Amino acid sequence: MKLAIASDHAAYDLKNTIVEYLKVKDHVVLDFGPASGRVSVDYPDYARHVCLSILSGESEYGILLCGTGIGMSIAANKYRGIRAALCLFPEMASLARKHNHANVLVLGGRLMGTELAAWTVDSFISSTPERGRHENRVGKFESYACDSWRKED
Repeated sequence: MKLAIASDHAAYDLKNTIVEYLKVKDHVVLDFGPASGRVSVDYPDYARHVCLSILSGESEYGILLCGTGIGMSIAANKYRGIRAALCLFPEMASLARKHNHANVLVLGGRLMGTELAAWTVDSFISSTPERGRHENRVGKFESYACDSWRKED
């Protein structure tokens, strides 16, 4: 599996641990940074790299990390076609893939340890989207997406 990954400075160490973990499992990992955890960076810039990698077909799925995961989730979900899910334990990751067809896993670097993060990643990448009622609901994500908001009459 080919995965794109990026973090901000707060989750830099956990990102590097996950990168090495995925490589040991023979996954191809595109690491979009940052290059260091010592300098504050703007997480939307790193979310952009991962989202564009998925949308272009360069990678199959993405993993984003920041301190809480909230900022990366908000940034990633601005891209039409991206379904980013903040997951703090394996069951959330499995259901995000199965029910919501998530294509980006978001982790909170300040909220979870390396072992829990690895289990959550494994759960995400080993789960497959369920069809039927979930497929219909996921279709509404895209049909409801808009570039600007206006009040419906």
